[in-house]
Amino acid sequence: MDLLMEGVYAAILLLWVIFIVQPVTRWTYRVMRGRGVSHIKAVYYNRKIIHILAGGLVALLVPYLFETPVFIVVIVAILALATYIPHRRGELMYWFQTRDNMYEVHFILMWGLVIVSAWFVFNGNWWYGVVPIAFMAFGDGVTGIVRNVVYNRRTKAWIGNIAMAVVTIPIGYIVLGLPGGVAGFIASIIEHYELKPIIDDNITVPLVSFLIILFGNYFL
Repeated sequence: MDLLMEGVYAAILLLWVIFIVQPVTRWTYRVMRGRGVSHIKAVYYNRKIIHILAGGLVALLVPYLFETPVFIVVIVAILALATYIPHRRGELMYWFQTRDNMYEVHFILMWGLVIVSAWFVFNGNWWYGVVPIAFMAFGDGVTGIVRNVVYNRRTKAWIGNIAMAVVTIPIGYIVLGLPGGVAGFIASIIEHYELKPIIDDNITVPLVSFLIILFGNYFL
C-alpha cells in the first residue's frame, strides 16, 4: 500500500469525522432539545456519539487502511486545531463543546499519541494502540450514556464504571489476551478519577491502558 492510497483513506476518514461532528450531531442536538432534553445533557450525549462513531470507528479501521503513521498525524493535527480554535475565539460549536473544558481536544491528541506510539513501540502493530483508544471511545462512551440516562447530569457515579468494564474487559482480552483484559479492568476504574482542569479521563484512560499493555506484553 503506497502513501497515495493512504492519503485517500485519510481524506475519507477525515470527511467522515467532519460529517459526524457537523450535520449528524447538530441534528441529534436539535432532536434532543425538541424533546425537552436540557442543553448540557444533549451536549454530553453528542460528545459520546462522537467518541463512538468518530474516535472509535476510525481507530478500528486504522490497522486495515494504514501502514505508516504519516497521515494519522496529519488528521490529528487538523482535528485538534479545528476543535481548539473555537475555544480560543469564544465561538464554540455549541452542540458538543462547553466553555468550562476542552476535553474533546484532549481526546483527539491522546487518540493520535497512543496510536502512533503503538506503531513505533510494537513494530507497526496498530492494535496495541487501538485497544486503549477503544477503551476511551466505546468504554467511556457507554459510561457517559449510562450515567446521563440514570442521573440526568454529568457525574462520576460508579454505575458508569461497571458499564465501562462490561465493554472494555472483553475488548481487551479478545484482542490482546490477558494484558488487554487487565488493562480494560484498570481503565474502567481509572475513568472514575480526574485531576481537573488539566488531566481528565480522555488522558488517563488511554495512557494508563497503553502503559499496562506495554508492561503486560513483557511480563504477563
